[in-house]
Amino acid sequence: MFNGIVYNQGIIKNIKKSSRYVKGSLVIEISSNISFKKTDVGESVSCDGVCLTLVKILKKSFLFYLSKETLKRSNFKNTKIGKFINIEKPLFYGKKISGHYVQGHVDTTSRVQRIKIIDRSWYVKFSLDKKYKKFIVEKGSICINGVSLTISDVKNKSFEITIIPHTLKLTNLINLKKGDIVNIEFDMIGKYLNNIYN
Repeated sequence: MFNGIVYNQGIIKNIKKSSRYVKGSLVIEISSNISFKKTDVGESVSCDGVCLTLVKILKKSFLFYLSKETLKRSNFKNTKIGKFINIEKPLFYGKKISGHYVQGHVDTTSRVQRIKIIDRSWYVKFSLDKKYKKFIVEKGSICINGVSLTISDVKNKSFEITIIPHTLKLTNLINLKKGDIVNIEFDMIGKYLNNIYN
């Protein structure tokens, strides 16, 4: 469980097909100044909003396992060496929650349609498959590349969020450009409520 408040980034150093795990899965190596202990191996870590398992700690980097399902649902299927990744460690009891509850279970991906910059804030429009519209509401929460954000506008086939300068400074959202594919996780509470009443 995470809260979508990102303070750390990493860079993909290596991508290789997994011989130890299920065929079609990957192991990626991420270099970052975030710190892990040996006892953290096996824990879940949010990498660009995807809950990945930490499988090995190297001197200045870390290895994470990506299953076939993860690759199918996320933008990691197209990822490349050199890409910057948002990283968040899992929550622990007593930690302040200032975003919203995020599971790291990516629902889908979305494409950047437009970016407007007004007074140093970014107004970003994303594509939206109509079947997912039921999960989003104006002023509701959404997780994009692991970052907890507020939806500012909803259309039939798109939605818009506003990214403030502080968030741009700390996350890889500053690198977004038109046409980029991002990971999307809809608000967990909204998904459960929709399932109950439909």
